[in-house]
Amino acid sequence: MKNDVAASLRQIMDSSELLAAIASCRRKDSKSRLFGDAVRSLVKSEIETLEKHGNNSEDWTKISVCQEFKTDNIFNSFFSGKCVLGGFDKKDPAPEFHAAPGIYNSSIGNSEIGGNCLIWNSVVSDYLIKENSIVSCAGSLSCTGETAFGNGNMLSIGIETGGRELLSFAEISMDIAEAVCTRTNDVILSAYYKKFIQEYSARCKLDKGIIESGCRIKNTAIVRNSYLGKNVEINSAQLVDNSTLIGATGETVEISHGAILRNSCVQRGCCVSSMAIVDESILLEHSGVERHGKVTHSLIGPNTEIAEGEVTSAFVGPFVGFHHQALLIAAMWPEGKGNVGYGANIGSNHTGKAPDQEIWCGEGTFFGLGVNIKFPSNFTEAPYSVFATGIITLPQRIEFPFSLINTPSMRFTDITPAFNEILPGWTLYENIYMIKRNEEKFYRRDKTEGRNFEFKVFRPRIIDLMVSARNRLDDVEEIRDVYTSVDIKGLGKNFMTEKSRKKGIAAYSFYIEYYCLCGLYDRLKKIKGEMSPEKYTALYTLASTDETWEHQRNILNKEGFTKKGIVDNLRQLAGLEEKMAESTLRSREKDELRGEKIIPDYSQTHVKVVDDAFVKETMAVAKKKKLDIEELMKEI
Repeated sequence: MKNDVAASLRQIMDSSELLAAIASCRRKDSKSRLFGDAVRSLVKSEIETLEKHGNNSEDWTKISVCQEFKTDNIFNSFFSGKCVLGGFDKKDPAPEFHAAPGIYNSSIGNSEIGGNCLIWNSVVSDYLIKENSIVSCAGSLSCTGETAFGNGNMLSIGIETGGRELLSFAEISMDIAEAVCTRTNDVILSAYYKKFIQEYSARCKLDKGIIESGCRIKNTAIVRNSYLGKNVEINSAQLVDNSTLIGATGETVEISHGAILRNSCVQRGCCVSSMAIVDESILLEHSGVERHGKVTHSLIGPNTEIAEGEVTSAFVGPFVGFHHQALLIAAMWPEGKGNVGYGANIGSNHTGKAPDQEIWCGEGTFFGLGVNIKFPSNFTEAPYSVFATGIITLPQRIEFPFSLINTPSMRFTDITPAFNEILPGWTLYENIYMIKRNEEKFYRRDKTEGRNFEFKVFRPRIIDLMVSARNRLDDVEEIRDVYTSVDIKGLGKNFMTEKSRKKGIAAYSFYIEYYCLCGLYDRLKKIKGEMSPEKYTALYTLASTDETWEHQRNILNKEGFTKKGIVDNLRQLAGLEEKMAESTLRSREKDELRGEKIIPDYSQTHVKVVDDAFVKETMAVAKKKKLDIEELMKEI
């Protein structure tokens, strides 16, 4: 087991605000769980006034109040069991309400209400509601016995029938979840995690529900056995049951408009709305489910929104676009950053024997409209690949990044018609606009704290996959018109033409060189002034502590780029920078040229390519970098 996972779990256990908040509500030896011993019994005059206001209790002696309690804003309500009431001294009505903080037309049983809360037309049982919260028209807010608030549930992630189970807890991170789900042969990790969950869940258990300060529950049928952290808003939901919701200042959790949330953990900034259903799942920060979306036994990563479609037994990473009716079942996709198009059926996990098959998606995978992906499949070594509209894929493993898997452009008598055609590196030479725009788009859309994601597409792991793919394309024993995986490992159940092989080699080689020369340029800028220009060639062999530069330097040597001088390589980089910017422009121009031929007023209703904000920025950045490179060459 890697120490970083264990260390992360220990840190969570030691510093958990959730566990601390629950622990503070566990003190049964005090008169009150919210106020400690700073409470008193009602006096006779207060009871008389409360009754004049239409209130009633089966036993007023069981009702305690804080020292500053006043009867002014409590009307037409019934109190049963042991209750504790705070003070309601604010006179101004809460926003959206005509009533000032207090208790109106409600039933309160075995609960404690913090200061300046507003309880309106609601039934509350066995709940601790902290100050400045609002509960309005809640049909039932209750805790039915000891609960762990949805922590410790067994989620069938990745395989519906089990095998990659993930025990849930509210403060889980992407890294921890990925380690648990993918390192199933690490018995030490599995045992450590199970023990952690047992302790964490035990520390979560309480016989009361909790609503932290500043929460709002409005027009909701049932809230049961749940923990609502600060700044949680439940508005017109159907059900919130046995769940933990952790909000934060400026990062409201919203469950609204007919949504159902059950047996789940929801982190800050998340939203479940418009008739969506989330059951036995984990929503990591700033993710969401909306427009009738359904998520079951799944983990949804940060900044990912599921709309209209269904996700079952899946690990969906960050920044995945899933905005239409589609199906994703039994998927491991921790890298995320991809897209699921309308009508995509990524769910052929049933062999007629058991629904025990799975898919491993790659980073940035784009599933087009109406695709049908048969299981098992593994695309982790084909990141940023595109599965074109309407194709049906066979079970397979693909190992060529940035590929297009499309319907065949031609047929071959010795190749089964069930095979699709693969174009390795296609995204690089036909749609670099998408790749480069994704980097900017994901950075801009990231709502999480700390920006812990790697937004650069061209980084060591991806480059290594490109080098491996390029070498396999280059090392064919015999030049042929068409190739399959018999000829070249990693093509999967697809065929590739000789033309596509050559274009793939050229595309991979271009961006491998670009990546390395960018590293050289960045290194030169970093050491400028520390080394005289005549010694710059020593950078080719001089080891450093910079891991990324070391990776780039090693490839520079392996690819033979170090045979050129520093100035020659910088001049080559300036040319590559210009070509890449032009390629970004051309890939966008194709849409414009095609659109103008088909749609009469296309040019009037679409932004011109020359005015496209991202294209303009790309051209400007390339121009500036080219000038910077030229200035650096002059100094050398």
